[in-house]
Amino acid sequence: MDRQLIISVIGESNARPHIAALAEQVGRELAQRGVIIVCGGLGGVMEAACKGAKSAGGMTVGILPGDSPLSANDYIDIPIITGMGYARNSVVAKTGIAVVAVGGAYGTLSEIGHALGDGVPVIGLETWELTRSGCPDRRIVRAANAMDAAEKAIAAANLRLADISAGRSTVPEIYDR
Repeated sequence: MDRQLIISVIGESNARPHIAALAEQVGRELAQRGVIIVCGGLGGVMEAACKGAKSAGGMTVGILPGDSPLSANDYIDIPIITGMGYARNSVVAKTGIAVVAVGGAYGTLSEIGHALGDGVPVIGLETWELTRSGCPDRRIVRAANAMDAAEKAIAAANLRLADISAGRSTVPEIYDR
């Protein structure tokens, strides 16, 4: 049975205006392609991505850090209450079959780390750059714009699903678990 793709959109909660605009475009582009958006459910990039998704008729899920569904932004269709604080970042990163990181502060970096460590592909749009032992780590696939980010995320998600369906691990061997 075909299932809708679920892609996580992560980024800073106090988004600068151009980052919020990019996140809104990413949400719209993903929703136009039938993707369900999952995020941390609060403001900034999360709210902007959900606003974009809703403008295209998409569905949104918010993995909330607290105990109240009322903390969700106005564009969340399904609030998931965790009471986990920032520990919910792991859930956000693992719920999507791929992740799009737009901008980002340290919480975003945490989600990127969870995703990459567990073999979830990360597409980056004006986000963190990583190094390992002084060498660039190119596991974050760079996107030029919102449309590019959506297309790369969907392609990466489909490849990951194919690997999972074939019983192949999606966790990179270079990462210690």
